[in-house]
Amino acid sequence: MTAPFDVSTAPSLHPGGLRSFDSVDSFAPSGDDVSEHTILVAEEDVNCRLALHHFLERSGYRVAVSNNVPSSLRSVFRHSADLVILDLGVTDGGSSEVLTKIRRRSTIPVIVCSDRASEGDRIRMLNLGADDFVAKPYSFAELEARIRAVLRRGTGAPSTTIDHGDLVIDRGTRTVTVGDRVITMTRKEFDLLAFLATTPGRVFSREDLLERVWGSTSRWQGRSTVTEHVRRIRIKIEEDPEHPMWITTVRGIGYRFCVPA
Repeated sequence: MTAPFDVSTAPSLHPGGLRSFDSVDSFAPSGDDVSEHTILVAEEDVNCRLALHHFLERSGYRVAVSNNVPSSLRSVFRHSADLVILDLGVTDGGSSEVLTKIRRRSTIPVIVCSDRASEGDRIRMLNLGADDFVAKPYSFAELEARIRAVLRRGTGAPSTTIDHGDLVIDRGTRTVTVGDRVITMTRKEFDLLAFLATTPGRVFSREDLLERVWGSTSRWQGRSTVTEHVRRIRIKIEEDPEHPMWITTVRGIGYRFCVPA
């Protein structure tokens, strides 16, 4: 259970970053149901991170926290946050690095915060894909209103991304990335990989895949077509194609897409 937090103490936690209120009611949420939303606070300043954590939990959000680039990226790609509050340094590149890598793989909303950003820095972050930019010092009420506005804009938009950690498939842009590498694929290689990746664990025979991916049958097209495409995909995405982790062979049946532990 999170201990009660008095926002009037916020300035002593982060004098340049947060403004206090006369009462807790000033920022009490109303209207939208926030209980289903998880916010990742990626904040390098420990006091500001603690203050935001307490405030957002009291406002009804679930909260995850991180304090550096690697842990922020792990939190975004391995956990199901609905929005990121990002302040890992705009001028020294931490926020830029995280935002750039997020946008390669995800459309998760990102609000960038900073107390040292110039107009050029703000424009650069927005051009990199930030959904909003909040200059410090800011009030809790303003930040929470901006969170709600960004979340409202994002609701109802279907995701085109299949995210399996290191392997990300974007059906909208028809791109595949493994880690930081963008993988070049033919049309059918992409179609086959995307089809398998949408149902991890399910086994498909070569006949199934000919019908569902190629719109053909083994009477008109050889099963070796599927075998060859799987071989080429493994060469491109697997660390060791001879011992694949992503697309495995089920002997005598076909192929299964697996998510490595």
